Amino acid sequence: MSAESPSSVRKVVVHLRATGDAPILKQSKFKIAGTDKFAKVIDFLRRQLHRETLFVYVNSAFSPNPDELVIDLFNNFGFDGKLVVNYACSMAWG
Repeated sequence: MSAESPSSVRKVVVHLRATGDAPILKQSKFKIAGTDKFAKVIDFLRRQLHRETLFVYVNSAFSPNPDELVIDLFNNFGFDGKLVVNYACSMAWG
């Protein structure tokens, strides 16, 4: 098992997009370590929006498992160098 140094951890640009009645964030893009789980993105949104119930989707299509690694989601569903994450206060898609 090889240990990665902190400087070699791949950062992923996450673009947060409000959907439906969700408030728009002042800063919609940020970088997160690829080794972080998607749950960290969800927790960040909950803190920023002061909401316990939140619906989060990747590419307006599906809600990933909170245990998924951000880098895996980016590698499979990212485009234009970023991972697009839609969020809503009520269910928006399936």
